Amino acid sequence: MARSYFGTDGIRGRANAGKLTAATAMKVGQAAGKHFLRGDHKHRVVIGKDTRLSGYMMENALTAGFTSVGMDVILTGPLPTPAVAMLAREMRADLGVMISASHNKFADNGIKLFGPDGFKLSDEDEEAIEAEMGREQELAQAQHIGRARRIDDARGRYIHAVKQSLPADIRLDGLKIVVDCAHGAAYNVTPTAIWELGAKVVAMGVNPNGLNINDGVGSTDLGAIKARVLDEGADIGIALDGDADRLIVIDEKGAEVDGDQIMALIGTTMADQGLLSRAGIVATVMSNLGLERFLADKGLDLIRAKVGDRYVLEAMKAGGYNVGGEQSGHMIVLDHATTGDGTIAALQVLGALVRSGKPASELLHLFDPVPQLLKNVRYESGDPLSAANVKDAIAAAEADLAGSGRLVIRKSGTEPLIRVMAEGDDEAQVQRLVDNICAAVEEAA
Repeated sequence: MARSYFGTDGIRGRANAGKLTAATAMKVGQAAGKHFLRGDHKHRVVIGKDTRLSGYMMENALTAGFTSVGMDVILTGPLPTPAVAMLAREMRADLGVMISASHNKFADNGIKLFGPDGFKLSDEDEEAIEAEMGREQELAQAQHIGRARRIDDARGRYIHAVKQSLPADIRLDGLKIVVDCAHGAAYNVTPTAIWELGAKVVAMGVNPNGLNINDGVGSTDLGAIKARVLDEGADIGIALDGDADRLIVIDEKGAEVDGDQIMALIGTTMADQGLLSRAGIVATVMSNLGLERFLADKGLDLIRAKVGDRYVLEAMKAGGYNVGGEQSGHMIVLDHATTGDGTIAALQVLGALVRSGKPASELLHLFDPVPQLLKNVRYESGDPLSAANVKDAIAAAEADLAGSGRLVIRKSGTEPLIRVMAEGDDEAQVQRLVDNICAAVEEAA
């Protein structure tokens, strides 16, 4: 079915405008609550949020929706997305809700839903909730209206859990680490967890005011942390996004380390320790061909999924893999979390740094990426990818690459864009093929 609300990662948009209003949030609460009212136990939902000003409005509206259909609500306040997933499972909730627009600026917000197992909802569940949103909901009788309460130990529970992802013999003593929390959901928990493990922490992006999330800081705006790592003479920098499900690393020389290199490190480290459940990892179609070749040399497979960490997770579960992620920094280590967790991924990197005794620049440069180029073409309506000239340009590019590279053409899941990506050993060829396809798409659009 065509979706009006849910996109690649829950519902997202401009807060208090369009589809993301308080009225919509209340409908989501009622519809999701109705969908998960199963069995005769007392039902409960855990709701967390990042630090956006609009989070207060969304939190109250969702609470009204859930309680109106008979669900009790547990409010955590600002907390990373993976922490909400963890609490939903550990507190035997029927549902977990994270209010966040991830790496977007403060004016946007979103709603992410997790099932009682802590995993993001399937397409089928989201479609069922959308269908419920279009119906008049049967409200709870007065004596069965749900209650709402805040809990004070949510941060402590999460800090304890992420620290347990490191073996007991690993300490971070002697490391100087810059931790950039993007003025977002992890502003308290991640610096605290890393400090408690012994590191000297230089915290930045830890002063949220409701309006500054992802503003000049965080995993999608790395200039500030690169400079800070160099200024401080730090061993490594850790950059999270607004809801802390994404990680980008900065080495001691100020160079960016993307998700592909991080996956290569975590995957091969776990393989050496005999901890991979299958001989491979899961990434998306956007991960660099260099990663695939590197893993193949190590006897490991790279399984590719659609873009979006939920699709990475689906492929991991279907194939029995326990490590996966995205080039953009979403990292899933199923032994420790049910969704992308930037803090847990950071601790796996830091543990490997301690064990190796190598500088981050050496440890985290495991392969040379092949030239890769991604361009976006905006369109107003229709389906440019079905145009004959676009199909011809794509076919010509595939023939030109002839097995020496990759081509990925797809529609964005969140905005009217065609994303055109090519990679191969010849940078000039990659540039030419992307430009040709983009020109064809622009003509068709």
